[in-house]
Amino acid sequence: MSILITGAGGFLGQALAKTLASTPGIHHLVLTDVIEPEKPTTNGSKTEITALKADLTSRETCNALLSTDFTHMYLLHGIMSGASEANLPLGLAVNVDSMRNILDILREKHESQANGEKRAAVRIIYPSSLAVFGGPQIHAAPVTESTITLPQSSYGAQKHICEVLFNDFSRRGIIDAVIVRLPTIIVRPGKPSGAASSFCSGIVREPLNGQESVLPVNRNLKLWVCATRTIIRNLVRAREVRFQEGEVFSRVVNLPGVTVTVQQILDGLEEVAGQEALSRVVDMADPAVQAIVGSWPAVFDVTKALDMGFYPDGDLAETIRAYIEDYTGNHTQDMSQ
Repeated sequence: MSILITGAGGFLGQALAKTLASTPGIHHLVLTDVIEPEKPTTNGSKTEITALKADLTSRETCNALLSTDFTHMYLLHGIMSGASEANLPLGLAVNVDSMRNILDILREKHESQANGEKRAAVRIIYPSSLAVFGGPQIHAAPVTESTITLPQSSYGAQKHICEVLFNDFSRRGIIDAVIVRLPTIIVRPGKPSGAASSFCSGIVREPLNGQESVLPVNRNLKLWVCATRTIIRNLVRAREVRFQEGEVFSRVVNLPGVTVTVQQILDGLEEVAGQEALSRVVDMADPAVQAIVGSWPAVFDVTKALDMGFYPDGDLAETIRAYIEDYTGNHTQDMSQ
């Protein structure tokens, strides 16, 4: 297998690259981002790893990158929800136009093979978002893959546009896509991101680092979240899943997560790290963030994902402990004592 990961400089790309680098059967791993991403250690693996600086809004750059025939592509690059709302042209360029560049090049390759030897379509794993949903209907019943999409943010609209494109290109046999709608990931390491949901990680990460964190939404707000470890397991699983195509062609899967309130995340923080850490969370309402995140669904029926072999998520406190172990180097199981 030869695998491309775009957006590989981000925490999710780095975690995925680290896992794939030690996975048997992968002979070449290509990592790209706007800044050359770090290569993971291979732990004795024979996987060849290439890291490249690449601006995928450039058609020329995409042409050069896709001169290699990949068996799998993880298209993780993108501008997050808050940043997409603040800068519409940038969001469109990165979240839509770069994907069009990739799809058009793959279409041209496919058409050039029309009278020649057919190759298997590249498996593309495209991470979408629960931000494609919106409106009152999402709170009336658990969301499924058949629930109507009605994004209430530019980020959600851009993700929805790409979902439709990847699904149609798969229907036509140009690519073999798996469109995975990710829950909000907690706990993200590093600095706050441009995502409207960045606070979900910040209210855990910063207090664990001895820093204050601002909570911009109501504590009773419900969220659909998932641990980083589970997301990585499911992204790896997406390489090999198969679809049972019915009357309606769909490559969309809502990945498993858990429904929690903001208060429950804080309760998990207190359970693991104690009252002192919890006291570092400061309530400071931000109506813009509340409006964006509050437009997202929080209850999902993930029967389709589980039937396809995707993994369920677990306990919030265990999620926080896993973050501490994976990203802080502290293997203490309970910091509250």
